[in-house]
Amino acid sequence: MEHLFVYGTLRDSDVQQRVYGRAILGAPDTLYGYRKSEVWSGDAYYPIAIPDPDGEIDGLVLELTDEEMARGDAYEGDEYRRQRVTLRSGVEAWLYCE
Repeated sequence: MEHLFVYGTLRDSDVQQRVYGRAILGAPDTLYGYRKSEVWSGDAYYPIAIPDPDGEIDGLVLELTDEEMARGDAYEGDEYRRQRVTLRSGVEAWLYCE
């Protein structure tokens, strides 16, 4: 299983159901060194994590299979890249960011 830190649309159970085929409760956690900004994608603005040494983002840690991670990559598209981060709890997780 992989860990993914989510802070935007992937926190929503309806979006999770559409992307992953199931709703995932997730565990609350915080990411330091990033802040939320916005990116234009298609027809709307969406949250995106950008580096900021003084920033922090509250979110959830989801446990996903490799197949689910691939579905998430397709959902996020070219506006996001996936990067490994360490969260406040010490958990290493993937992050979709700028």
